[in-house]
Formats: sequence, C-alpha cells, structure tokens
Amino acid sequence: MAKPSTRDQLIDHCLRRLGAPVIEINVDIDQLEDRTDDTLQLYQEYHSDAVVRTFLKHQVTSTDITNGYITVDDSIIYIKKLFMVKGSGNSAGMFDIKYQMSLNDIYDLNTYIGDLAYYEQTKQYLALLDAQLTGYPHIDFNRHQNRVYIHGKFAEQDIIEGEYIVFETFKTVDPETHTDVYNDLFVKEYLTQAIKQQWGANLIKFEGVQLPGGVTLNGRQLYDDATQEMLRLEDKLRNTYELPVDFFVG
Repeated sequence: MAKPSTRDQLIDHCLRRLGAPVIEINVDIDQLEDRTDDTLQLYQEYHSDAVVRTFLKHQVTSTDITNGYITVDDSIIYIKKLFMVKGSGNSAGMFDIKYQMSLNDIYDLNTYIGDLAYYEQTKQYLALLDAQLTGYPHIDFNRHQNRVYIHGKFAEQDIIEGEYIVFETFKTVDPETHTDVYNDLFVKEYLTQAIKQQWGANLIKFEGVQLPGGVTLNGRQLYDDATQEMLRLEDKLRNTYELPVDFFVG
C-alpha cells in the first residue's frame, strides 16, 4: 500500500492498523474526522516539522492605523519580531541626528582598517543607536483573532501609511499543500491510538454484555490501552520533537 498522501488515506491507514476490514471498527465517520482534526492540531502545535520560519511583508494602510492592528493569515501561530522598513519621507536626511552620529562613527572606523573586532563593535553600536533614536513599536499577537496589535504612537508617525513593515513569523505547514504530513510517523501513530480510544469509549456502555458465541466486549481495556499510549506519544512529542524555547535577555 502506498504511503498516505491525503486525509482519507491517512484515516484508512490507521483503521487497517487497528484490524479493519477484518475487524469492524465501531467508530462513526464524524468521529474519525474529529480525531483527525485533534491529531493534526496537536502536531501543528508542538512538532518542529509542522512549523516553518518565514517573513511576512505588509504595506501599512489607513485602516491599519485606524484599527491599531493588522490582520494576518490564520496559519501564523507566532510572531517573534517586527522590522520597520523606513521610507525617505520621514527622515531629515543629512540633518538627521542619527545620520550625523552614524557618519562620525563610520569616519572613525577608517582609522581602524583591518581591525575586525572594532568593526563588529561599531556595527553593534550603530544598531543600538538606531534602536535608541528610532526604536520599534511594541506589538502583541493574538492568535485566535489573527491580529497583530501595534502600540506605536501614530500621531508621532512611528508608523506611516504606505510604509512597509516586516514580521518574523512562524506558520504551520498546510497538509493539503505539503501532503507528506499525512505520512508523518507521529501523525500515523497518534491518530491510530486516538481512533482506538474513541472505539473503546463507544464500546464502554456495552461492557459486560455477552454476544452470541460467548464473545464479551471490553471497551474499557481498549480505552485504557489507547490512553496510555497517547500519553507516551505526547511525552515523546514534547521532549523529542518540540522546538526549544527561545532565549530572551531582559
């Protein structure tokens, strides 16, 4: 059997791992879809292969300034940083204090040609100078609203209509576009156990009922076994596949 490359193929693969079609898996199609959604959501939330670092360019509009926020795509789960791409309209040119201070530092650099350490120190100093004199507006990202709230002082033209801003973001990998997600080992293993847990939950109410031939359903055992395996997989996900926490300097 070829590797799963669609949502339906993934579900069929997991059902076969549980014994279908030899054994009837007593799970409704809607329940299968729900467990698939839960598995993909968990995968996209924590698995390092489910997110990609990218940069989002946006041109500021009058609506953005009026609202105080920018709407982004719902595939974005985290915004790390904001970069301002300043245009020529908001600068005083050669009379700008930042320009003059930077010019003096670059002139001093000419006396240290070949000194890489001094060059690196000067680069960091100029970056600090830019941050102190220009600065960047503070942002808050609300994932459930798909909004980036910008807390700059618009009246002082921290952000100007028509300018471009760039966000450093992390966005989820869309399985419908990148279908190899459906063949991910964690996704297949976890969804199999999630379906098994649902199967057990469906059969629990019939526990102890003896069927023709002396067969007794044991939904509780199915449920408990699947739950234990799901906890093991979740622990492996967090400890093996999750991206490390960013390092912050306060």
